[in-house]
Amino acid sequence: MPDDVIAEVHGDGAGRKDAQRRPGERAWPAEGWTRVPFWVYTDPALFDREMETFFYGPSWCYVGLDCEVPEPGSYKRSFIGQRQVIVVRTQEGGIAVLENRCAHRGSRVCWQNKGRVDSFTCPYHQWNFALDGKLQGIPLKRGALGKGGMPPDFDMSQHGLKALRVHVEGGSIWATFDPNAPSFADYCGPQILGYVRRLFGGRALRLLGYNRQLIPSNWKMYVENLKDPYHATLLHSFLITFGLWRADTQSESIPTEGGKHGIMISRNVGKKESAATSEIKRFKNKLDLIDKDSITPRREFEDGKVVGLSLFPSVVLHQQANTLGMRQIVPKGVDSFELCWTYYGYADDDDEMVRLRLRHTNLYGPSGFVAMEDGEVLVESQQGATGYGHRAAVLEMGGRETEPQDHMVTEVLIRSFYRWYREAMNL
Repeated sequence: MPDDVIAEVHGDGAGRKDAQRRPGERAWPAEGWTRVPFWVYTDPALFDREMETFFYGPSWCYVGLDCEVPEPGSYKRSFIGQRQVIVVRTQEGGIAVLENRCAHRGSRVCWQNKGRVDSFTCPYHQWNFALDGKLQGIPLKRGALGKGGMPPDFDMSQHGLKALRVHVEGGSIWATFDPNAPSFADYCGPQILGYVRRLFGGRALRLLGYNRQLIPSNWKMYVENLKDPYHATLLHSFLITFGLWRADTQSESIPTEGGKHGIMISRNVGKKESAATSEIKRFKNKLDLIDKDSITPRREFEDGKVVGLSLFPSVVLHQQANTLGMRQIVPKGVDSFELCWTYYGYADDDDEMVRLRLRHTNLYGPSGFVAMEDGEVLVESQQGATGYGHRAAVLEMGGRETEPQDHMVTEVLIRSFYRWYREAMNL
């Protein structure tokens, strides 16, 4: 009998097989959150449900920084799921997030990634919209030569660009399609919100730059990757060797809000050998750098912590060395997503800190000293999932529980996420 008619369970190490099922039938392995069936990365119908449930549902999604739109009329394009939006500073100085989709025929209104305008005009039929999305002009509304035009009862107020609910937190901009979504604070929960506020510091922000990359894998693989401190101390030779993220340092892995979000905490300890490094093949004791700035951050947070936040579904916030950044996840399909990196600092940073922040951005992005490996591994992971929907990944490092742990040799953040995900998706 073909493998795709069998539900294969990998729990007891014996490769035992469960009862026969019809082709295409989906069932989560009996072991629960210690297993992830590979069909979650390859099923197009499930992907569509995820977009509706998470990105277009009662979630707060990151869309930009307020320093990217500094004055009235300045805008940038962004994404929530597969839907493009416009983030714009209004005439009153507030922030609006609008669907980039004309209310007339659905054409994109804004065709540039960023700029400054007095209003938005759809290139197709020149319907004109104010910065807050309200429809304020239609050419030939009354027709021509006494003929044509819009019906007399056409209500301009009902045909603006769809405006989303918006929240600005410390210079970061978030939006939701659902008017009944919980408050941003409730969505984050107290632990995540506290670290979001720590990273933005209540200080004006300074934009430092961007990177973008297209990764041919399922978007959840990146969500998992940033809930996986275990891999970071094995895969990333640069982190391990120079002590920026290592298993033999004081660390924490904290699932929050039932597993929806996650916090990873470590410390920079510098280059050293230990009992743990003897087991890590990628630790390169003889490797050294002449450019010490790349591996010697300046202390700026009193607690000395290095923090990575996974704020589901759309973003990872990172603080490593002196680089601060947002990693926005933009799904492009069941087996492809775009990763948009935005690097920032504070407006009152001195010149030396700006220089260090820019130097430390070399850790990240498509060709970063660290992040380069993630993109490659996720491509191979997607290939490994394709065609193997009847099998499941094993998540037992650090045990089988889903409670916070005070180390990084664990997959607890991924287990707790899939515990929450299954309930949210009714799987």
